[in-house]
Amino acid sequence: MTTSPLFYQAGPPNPEVSHGKGVFLWDTQGKEYLDGCSGAISCNLGHAHPAMHKAMLEQLDRVAFTYRTQFENAPAVELAQALVDMTDGKLDKVFFVSSGSEAVESAQKLARQYFVATGQPQRRHFVSLRPSYHGSTLGALGLTGYEPLEAPFADITNGSIKVPGPDFYRHQDGNQDAHIARILKETRAQIDTAGSDSIIAIVIEPVGGASTGGRLVDRTYLKGLRELCDEIGCLLIYDEVLCGIGRTGTWFAYQQWGVAPDLLTTAKGLGAGYYPVGALLSRAPIVDAVMANGGFQHGHTYAGNPLACATGLAAIRTIQSAQLLDNVIVRGKQLKQGLKALQQRFDWIGDVRGTGLLWGVELVIDPDTRAAFPADANLFAKATATAKQEGLLIYPRRTLNGVAGDHFLVSPPFIISEDETVLLLERLERALTRLDREVISSLRDAHNSNEYATSITD
Repeated sequence: MTTSPLFYQAGPPNPEVSHGKGVFLWDTQGKEYLDGCSGAISCNLGHAHPAMHKAMLEQLDRVAFTYRTQFENAPAVELAQALVDMTDGKLDKVFFVSSGSEAVESAQKLARQYFVATGQPQRRHFVSLRPSYHGSTLGALGLTGYEPLEAPFADITNGSIKVPGPDFYRHQDGNQDAHIARILKETRAQIDTAGSDSIIAIVIEPVGGASTGGRLVDRTYLKGLRELCDEIGCLLIYDEVLCGIGRTGTWFAYQQWGVAPDLLTTAKGLGAGYYPVGALLSRAPIVDAVMANGGFQHGHTYAGNPLACATGLAAIRTIQSAQLLDNVIVRGKQLKQGLKALQQRFDWIGDVRGTGLLWGVELVIDPDTRAAFPADANLFAKATATAKQEGLLIYPRRTLNGVAGDHFLVSPPFIISEDETVLLLERLERALTRLDREVISSLRDAHNSNEYATSITD
């Protein structure tokens, strides 16, 4: 067996993919996998979709690349207008990039340059949540609140002010309203300590992704952030790289609560997994101020190239023509019902949370105390590996700042059918049954024995 020159992250070797069709992938040994997480929550239209294939080939026959300072191209203009329309015109300027991290850093740079252009250069701090994930490049990493990713680079990144975000599962504030009130009060306190006139923007994910396992916000929280930003004169940025482009059943997740941002980032599903494309959306006055003061000092070689934008436009048009947002809502309800049923069967499923086709499943060793499994058990990885053996792909991470806790995301493509959703749940049930028998029983026995020994000692 030869050693591959490729390196990514640590872990066991992966099978080699052969081909994909619809919601399924096959490896070169012929094994079938149901793509229960849309790759990295990006393959919204599944694999080998004929409309995507057709649109990309047609664009390749015209031109694959032009540089944005030399030519405009119709796909970029049309895609930009489609994105503006998806926000009902609340965000009316668009800048294209190739990835989520690039979109987030573009938002950071535009926000900073806006305040420089408007005579407020003292604004130099961002506020973001812990835990959170906003990207892995150094600027975006500064916003990210996920300890293992941050630690090696802490002394070379410009970190944000980290504040807690809503946690409707683990909070101990009596009720949800009290919890939100406390979170907003603490956010305000940290901003006051730093100096409110030093804040550029508050950056949040309206629905959490890998770092929080689908944690939700609510309207009261978003409205409180909006009012705080307006009061102190900073911007509100939504990172919808993962939860945008229909994943939650609306074009953008924030639309479920009706509180609009000043800037919004998106990527992943924008290209539906067929070609890298992302975007930064902004309110026009922000862009106008920057453009009137020398222009946006930023750019990437592939920003807005015709093939990328034709791919994104085809993805949006396919979702629209096939009315796939309706399917996201219907299949999402089916998926929720199935995951809740599994929670009733396995009491170590502590929480099932999400919306549309973005669901997080958090695992706990004790459902009463909501205590996490021992970190060294790496249960999130074991759950994923067991599901893969059963022919199901899910997306794992740690829940508590990346150092403890276990969850996985279930986020299949928008095209998934009723029968395929049943199959997804059947394969997940088999995986969880094996996990319960082969791993969790012994972990819980050890946990209970330790508790008993501690009580005797006390």
